[in-house]
Amino acid sequence: MFAILEWVLILIQVVPYIVMAASVITALTPTPADDKWVAKAYKLLEYCALVIGKAKQLAPEAQKKDTK
Repeated sequence: MFAILEWVLILIQVVPYIVMAASVITALTPTPADDKWVAKAYKLLEYCALVIGKAKQLAPEAQKKDTK
């Protein structure tokens, strides 16, 4: 029983650092446009950073379509 509580406490301590690091990386890097592997990794990174909905940065191709 105590082992489960220890794991929960560790997760509570580690998760904010994961979110913070992912947020910094997604804020400092441009959105990948063409490389499928990088785009998938970036999408996972966005989920870790809690970048969802209207907070997302559009890829360059999507920005061109929205301005027309």
